[in-house]
Amino acid sequence: MNLILRRVDNNLVLSRIISKTMRAVHALVKATASPAKTTVATSSSRKLTSFSNPPSQSPSEIHFISLIHSSKTTFQLHQIHAQILLHNLSSSSLISTQLISSSSLRKSVGYSLAVFNHYHPKNSFLFNALIRGLTYNSRFENSISHFILMLRSNFKPDQLTYPYILKSIACLCLQWLGRSLHGMILRCGFEFDSFVRIAMVDMYVKVEELGLALKLFDESPHKFNTESTLLWNVLINGYCKVGNMSKAVELFEAMPKRNTASWNCLINGCLRGGDLEKAKELFDRMPDKNVVSWTTMVNGFSKNGDHEKALSLFSKMLEESVKPNDFTIVSALSACAKIGALEAGLRIHSYLKNNGFRLNRVLGTALVDMYAKCGNIESANDVFRETKDKDILTWSVMIWGWAVHGHSEEAIQCFKQMMHAGIQPDEVVFLAILTACTHAGKVNLGLNFFNSMKFDYSIEPTMKHYALIVDLLGRAGLLKQALRFIERMPVTPDFVIWGALFCACRAHKNIKLAELASKKLLELEPKHPGSYVFLSNVYAAAGRWEDVERVRVLMQNKGIEKDPGWSYIEVEGQVHSFVAGDHIHQDAKDIYLKLEEIVAGAREHGYMPGTEWVLHNIEEEEKEDALGRHSEKLALAFGLLRTYPGMTIRIVKNLRVCGDCHSLMKYASKMSQREIVLRDIKRFHHFKGGVCSCGDYW
Repeated sequence: MNLILRRVDNNLVLSRIISKTMRAVHALVKATASPAKTTVATSSSRKLTSFSNPPSQSPSEIHFISLIHSSKTTFQLHQIHAQILLHNLSSSSLISTQLISSSSLRKSVGYSLAVFNHYHPKNSFLFNALIRGLTYNSRFENSISHFILMLRSNFKPDQLTYPYILKSIACLCLQWLGRSLHGMILRCGFEFDSFVRIAMVDMYVKVEELGLALKLFDESPHKFNTESTLLWNVLINGYCKVGNMSKAVELFEAMPKRNTASWNCLINGCLRGGDLEKAKELFDRMPDKNVVSWTTMVNGFSKNGDHEKALSLFSKMLEESVKPNDFTIVSALSACAKIGALEAGLRIHSYLKNNGFRLNRVLGTALVDMYAKCGNIESANDVFRETKDKDILTWSVMIWGWAVHGHSEEAIQCFKQMMHAGIQPDEVVFLAILTACTHAGKVNLGLNFFNSMKFDYSIEPTMKHYALIVDLLGRAGLLKQALRFIERMPVTPDFVIWGALFCACRAHKNIKLAELASKKLLELEPKHPGSYVFLSNVYAAAGRWEDVERVRVLMQNKGIEKDPGWSYIEVEGQVHSFVAGDHIHQDAKDIYLKLEEIVAGAREHGYMPGTEWVLHNIEEEEKEDALGRHSEKLALAFGLLRTYPGMTIRIVKNLRVCGDCHSLMKYASKMSQREIVLRDIKRFHHFKGGVCSCGDYW
């Protein structure tokens, strides 16, 4: 115990006494002392009116405890407390303990502390209630400091104290303190209390001392009882978190009894480790599934990149009449956003409206993000306006949405509205607004925002901010200025920085500077395929085909492969994916015939294939054939085949669209009299009537 006292004294301080809250309570006493001033707002406060003029016999403790339990808000709790003071029951330990517990549950930590500090003499019940409340409200340092005060006041902790202190220690990763407390628990004889033991195992799991957690588990005399499921779950979760799935599965198979949480835990571990097959197998074996089970699967598959399966699982969940929670909805909307599945997103939004979901900040932000990433920025803005309780994430998502759709003025206006709403920008907001300036070519404004971030808001730029400035300068053709900016950076430029410079050099045909950037890329990440592709691009642009071939052979010898280009398109609620040169799709023959028709029609309107985008030293005719296999063109052809005339075609591409595909999309939009929305890795391109929203500034 002395060790704990000495160690904690160096790290923690006791919380200050909060007196403002108590002054408010005394003010309430005055307000409620007269029957005429008593507020009758709810059922709880109506009950209080009978106590405004104290009867001959004062209400008992049990009456006030009942009122405390029935209170719905902190204000009602204040009213009850005022009556407690009027009836001279503030010295009741039972009532004070209930006040501390109830105010903690309502997130009113200051009020809990005020009640505790004004109660004398203290006892273990009050300490336990406060420590539990502080832990519940994530005030872990305060929880531990009051535990120290409890020890100094000569009150003995019990089985109701230790679980919460252990949780606070775990959340702060204080391994040394956890070990010390473990020794104290052994000396006090609480090591076999089931809740204390579970809390100790959980603590060791969270501080990543799995060996000690397993030792405690093995020493548990009742671990094979059917009531010990929680103990097993805690340990299985620990092994899942560190990626030791073989041990997790071994424990799972040895369990005397499993509950739904046991299955959820193991499934989540498999998903975190990328074993989607095993996760699906376990999910199918589950005897009972709850909303957490379904949410774990939807979120896990989406995070592992299988967004179509995630959405399929979400649909099946609804078919089985399982009501999703907010986190399920957010996971499903995120999957829609990743692959541009607007129809699926619209169905989810409709489900929310028809099933009584409140448009809170979490759902509002997820919907804004989904609509923006699916190419419907107008709907994103509509949801943004409807979302009343916005936080900085909501604002940043909307600003970013305007930015990547090329609406720089709207992005800047949204930034100003955020400032007027009293929300200070953070580094993410500045990334969004710098993106808007970059896509619009607003060089001076972008530099002003960058400087304002540093000097007005004291936000240290990250590598992403520096990369955006290089991109901003490079797109505008200010290549020498971009290079000087890189050379003067206070941090060493990384792969993304030199990549941004290279892209600008290629766009402006500055071969010498592009070669410098490519060499820097190879030095930084010699195994990254992008480094070799960049260098091949430089040599191809200069017609140095021997060097192009040398780089290609080098990639083959090192086993380095270029990231394949793929595109998604959603038709009639189903997402179809294409890769470059794809012949796997069931409609491949029709798709290629349609693509030939599009190209032939475009040629009649003046389209010429941009063969400079092909890196091989081959004949022009072969180059044109290679260009025709790009995934976004295949998606376009399929969209024109399988959608009704006049419908907007929406395509998502994982790489930056090449100049030839960009050109063909413009001609296709004019010939088909349709809007084509293409999202690449950088931004959105809205093609309409032969013109792109980017103004060819991309």
